[in-house]
Amino acid sequence: MVRKGATLRVREEQPPPLFRKKIKGSELPDFLREIKDRGVRTEDLLFLCIGTDRSTGDALGPLVGSMLEEAGYPHVIGTLAYPFDASNMRERSLTMPSGYKVLAIDACLGQMASLAWYQVSNRPIEPGKSVGKQLPEVGDYSIAAIVNVDAGQKYAILQSTSLYRVMNMAREIVGAIREVFPLEPGTYGDLDIGEEAQ
Repeated sequence: MVRKGATLRVREEQPPPLFRKKIKGSELPDFLREIKDRGVRTEDLLFLCIGTDRSTGDALGPLVGSMLEEAGYPHVIGTLAYPFDASNMRERSLTMPSGYKVLAIDACLGQMASLAWYQVSNRPIEPGKSVGKQLPEVGDYSIAAIVNVDAGQKYAILQSTSLYRVMNMAREIVGAIREVFPLEPGTYGDLDIGEEAQ
């Protein structure tokens, strides 16, 4: 019973403890299940796929976005046809739809021992950090694919990154998403899947 005149304190939901981990591709479904276990459903997710189609290393995000869009996921921003990159990120961030949990996906550079691994977190990603850019943090959850080794001229490294590795990593991410957050048959039948979420 609350005393008359007493202030009722409402307990605010605390953010979960910071989670940041380096994992192999085979562990991606486990990371995604942690998101699902927090009550996030397929229809609650917006996939923010960061990068450009003008650099093999940095094309991972748009490749993932295009693969998800082709599979029928309706809430995808950042594809090969319409990349979400440094040139338009600030403007497009302002027009992103609200009410979704955002899973940000990007490529990054790392150590030789971490090549083809993933940095995953329940916090936003810092796009462009590995190449020295200062861009706004984005996402509620993040997957950063380590596509090449961080050494020397960073832009040249991204330009000369193996397309085969990038394609395989993009397929790994999409495969994990489809496994843990499958599309329900007929759920998005009334949407024009060819149009990107804006």
